[in-house]
Amino acid sequence: MTTSGVVPQARFSAQARLRALQSDIMELILERELEAGDPLPTESELSGALGVGRNTLRESLKVLQALGVIEIRHGFGMFVAPSNFDALADGLTFRGRLSLRHQGLEALQLVDVRQALESGLIGSSMDVITKEQLASIEEAVNQMEDLAAAGENFVAADAEFHRRLFEPLNNELLINLMGVFWKVYRKIHVEIGPGNEDLAKTAAMHRHIYAAVAAGDKVLASELLNRHFDGIRRRITEAVGD
Repeated sequence: MTTSGVVPQARFSAQARLRALQSDIMELILERELEAGDPLPTESELSGALGVGRNTLRESLKVLQALGVIEIRHGFGMFVAPSNFDALADGLTFRGRLSLRHQGLEALQLVDVRQALESGLIGSSMDVITKEQLASIEEAVNQMEDLAAAGENFVAADAEFHRRLFEPLNNELLINLMGVFWKVYRKIHVEIGPGNEDLAKTAAMHRHIYAAVAAGDKVLASELLNRHFDGIRRRITEAVGD
């Protein structure tokens, strides 16, 4: 960076070339119909196929590894990475926590996205839910209530409750995304502090959500899930206003 704070045009051009190369590598994976776990061509083969030098190629490969696109196993080679949402979770967590230093906008937006996913999809999940799955959801509620009565936090049971709510959809991507947002949510929650959290009230809210689902009341279930996120949204607003 120059003394004036302006990034030289050459730096922008280099970054653009690296991004283009990363896209080319991903296109190559798709064109060759490689699946998760399949080996990639060697560095020498990739350099020749893409028309770039080894050092430039390695820079792009490191970025793709960080993004969870490829997996580099030293001594074994490079492979198409299996589904891994850790990089996404880490990036969103960083952006959310960083925003807490200012107005908390991105942290609030992350809560909005999770809220929209759950309240918007609960009706579809209720359409296909089984008695066994309902019993599994109630089991998570029972655990929360028992822990709340003992004055203990129930983070794991809370996460499991939400996962089981949408398990009937058999949508692996959705479950993974919910897992990402849960990790982000927990990190933000730790950052801002628990506030005056009423464990019994929180457990009761989950009981009401379960009851609405069990009764087949889609409108009420969606409304309750919407309200469920009011607490974390209020805590973020209070934290950035302190």
